[in-house]
Amino acid sequence: MFLKENIALLLSGLTESFGNGAFIRLTLSSKRAKSSDLSNVFVKPVILKGTALLNFVYRHTTSDITKNLGIEEASQQIETLLTNDFFKADLFTSSADYSFLSNSKGNSRLLRKPASSSTLPVYRHDKVKSRLIDPQHNVYLKNLGVINDDWTVKPAMQDKFRQINRYVELVDEVLKTAALPAGFSVADMGSGKGYLTFALYDHLVRSGRKPARMLGIELRPSLVSLCNTIAAEAEFSNLRFETGSIEEAALPSADVLIALLACDTATDEAIFRGIKLGSKVIMVAPCCHKQIRKEFNPQNSLKEITRFGILEERQAEMVTDALRALLLEAHGYKTRVFEFIETEHTPKNVMISAVRQKNDNKDSARVFERIEALKAMFGITSHHLEVLLNRKKKPTP
Repeated sequence: MFLKENIALLLSGLTESFGNGAFIRLTLSSKRAKSSDLSNVFVKPVILKGTALLNFVYRHTTSDITKNLGIEEASQQIETLLTNDFFKADLFTSSADYSFLSNSKGNSRLLRKPASSSTLPVYRHDKVKSRLIDPQHNVYLKNLGVINDDWTVKPAMQDKFRQINRYVELVDEVLKTAALPAGFSVADMGSGKGYLTFALYDHLVRSGRKPARMLGIELRPSLVSLCNTIAAEAEFSNLRFETGSIEEAALPSADVLIALLACDTATDEAIFRGIKLGSKVIMVAPCCHKQIRKEFNPQNSLKEITRFGILEERQAEMVTDALRALLLEAHGYKTRVFEFIETEHTPKNVMISAVRQKNDNKDSARVFERIEALKAMFGITSHHLEVLLNRKKKPTP
């Protein structure tokens, strides 16, 4: 697997474990350059002045250098170290261990194993305000049934609360990398009961980045009515919900377009609308991948995979989302595909994020060549998003 993808997966495991208090330690080893003075880097959690941080110890031949970093800066530092300085990383958490291995050719793999230690980490996140969403006096979480009357999270809703915080954390990281206007707009396509819509709006307001307009689109009128009532009770003045489908709902603009768990080609409809609107950020967590599976007709050794239903299904998911990411790249977006939340909480855990960049004709042409090669490999005649974009030939950016 490509180096960057496995590093991203490792960092996702680090961020998740740091957020829920399960992180124990991380070690970087096997230096790339034998002449390097830096032999190892050791990372552990620490709390300084009530703030949870990551303590880095850089072990040199004659001395150690120590730094304390926040999770975002720490992730960037680890990515740089694994790209330039080390071949190996070992992440230990109270729920699982991860081993990252790479070589000088750019090949890598990431192994997940049962936790080698059942000892809880020394630090506890319940001693600090580590969650982006605070349950205390939270009107919308109470009305949605996530917390009790005493503002504590219900035992049966712990996974949902963790998912909400993880979602907000991921979206926030992406939004920070995008050139959003001061009065930006957000559209949440297929918002459902609004758990994640409310949470994102809440965080953006609390962080001083209140959107000029945030709109939740939902097909079921009863949920739209419920969410608008809750938004009014929470005094979320710039948030509203409207009845409509992902394909046809009126959207005057959407600097940020989000679609979580839109089934099958509905995810393609959402991406298409974001591209056509020129959205600065598009984030989708796909659900179901039926269209491409019907198209599969490989004429090579890949036919052995499609003989088995469950393997064909999983292969269809990977190919579908790979084509979505590539089509976004071809239309001027920098894309990432990563784990949304651990599979123990939900099997639908892949998220695609896309941030609009300058589109280059030459870059687009090369991406379209890769798209055609991937389609040919699996005998695919067309992808639904490709049809929506009407790409019979290379589009003019």
